[in-house]
Amino acid sequence: MKEKVILGLKVAPGNKPETIYLENTLEALQRAVSIGADYTGLIEVIDIDDGVCVIANEECKLINLPPNRKLGHDVICGVFYVVAYNDEGDFCSLNCDEIEKYKKMFEVPDKFENFNPERYLFARFIPID
Repeated sequence: MKEKVILGLKVAPGNKPETIYLENTLEALQRAVSIGADYTGLIEVIDIDDGVCVIANEECKLINLPPNRKLGHDVICGVFYVVAYNDEGDFCSLNCDEIEKYKKMFEVPDKFENFNPERYLFARFIPID
């Protein structure tokens, strides 16, 4: 069953993660990653662990959002959210252990000098069998 409100982490550039509740609708998530009332962000979902993902603004580098955290070989720009997902692919709340784990993972903001978003723009091609 899809949760109406989910418990997750909000990670803003330069800040420590904070525990928040998010309305679990596409529109609410798009507003959460937006940059203002006149713009509704497109969401990008990035798996970071089994059953845990990041929800970020898909166009974060194209619209020059500030760099936030390094994630593998990529940099996520702008505010992002860490949430869980279930076997049906629905977003759901993080449990207490996951909250602590990801608070520690993203606790220290990364420093970016002379950040060039073009360096991190790339396309992912997924073969279809």
